Amino acid sequence: MAAVDSFYLLYREIARSCNCYMEALALVGAWYTARKSITVICDFYSLVRLHFIPRLGSRPDLIKQYGRWAVISGATDGIGKAYAEELASHGLNVILISQEEEKLQAVAKHIADTYRVETFVLVADFSRGREIYAPIREALRDRDIGILVNDMGAFYPYPQYFSQVPEDTLWDIVNVNIAAASLMVHIVLPGMVERKKGAIVTVSSGSCCKPTPQLAAFSASKAYLDHFSRALQYEYASKGIFVQSLIPFYVPSSGTAPASFLHRCPWLAPSPRVYAQHAVSTLGISKRTTGYWSHSIQFLFAQYMPEWLWVWGANLLNRSLRKEALSCQA
Repeated sequence: MAAVDSFYLLYREIARSCNCYMEALALVGAWYTARKSITVICDFYSLVRLHFIPRLGSRPDLIKQYGRWAVISGATDGIGKAYAEELASHGLNVILISQEEEKLQAVAKHIADTYRVETFVLVADFSRGREIYAPIREALRDRDIGILVNDMGAFYPYPQYFSQVPEDTLWDIVNVNIAAASLMVHIVLPGMVERKKGAIVTVSSGSCCKPTPQLAAFSASKAYLDHFSRALQYEYASKGIFVQSLIPFYVPSSGTAPASFLHRCPWLAPSPRVYAQHAVSTLGISKRTTGYWSHSIQFLFAQYMPEWLWVWGANLLNRSLRKEALSCQA
């Protein structure tokens, strides 16, 4: 009995001496919870302010704000084509760049007929490297380029392990995703600085949030574009240039398998047209954005989740996409 009493007294003394530590831990927990709650509230407010409030007011005058001409690379399909149409709907003349001349001419004609703006096409295969930029530089020399949209992109045929990716595809990712965006900015930026206005939009990818297996080279190239754009914004914001890193998640294009489950979730994977309408409304407001409200929610989840969970989800999704792609080829 004495031993039991001694144990009880010892336990009571230990508990009393630990009270101060428990109170300290409770304060730390309360502070952490309050901080996370405030962060979530701020993120929700930013989501509403960026993606919903601007669409309630009148459309901005992009010509007055930036200039009369917009250059869009990768303009024959997907986000690039939709972005070009959306800018044209604001009255901007557009210069379309792609390697497919027939599709380029068709898109230019459609935009000119629909929106009554001037169009100009430049046929360029960015995978060929340095030799293609001299003609582009000459063609853009005397134009009032107000907006540059870098949407050229080389992608894997479907998600696959790095050793299985063809060497030509790896070179295309370097030349198209990294070099082309850098050189296009280098061409148009001096004129923007001279006029003290302009906007540069570089389309990255949600896969750049964290290391993405089965898209290793592609996601790394998109991470470069994100960091490149953010650094440029710090360099040139004081000179009147707005630089935006656009980080879309999944946006289906004409090359996506129609049976893909993502096609059945338009709120999760908007069409290029819907995406471009939302993305253009963020121009001049956010220097780093996904461009679409549900993508912003996905981005927040990606930012907060641990890396192992992102990798697990990426492997699961990419295996599914690879299976769909291979079944379509069969």
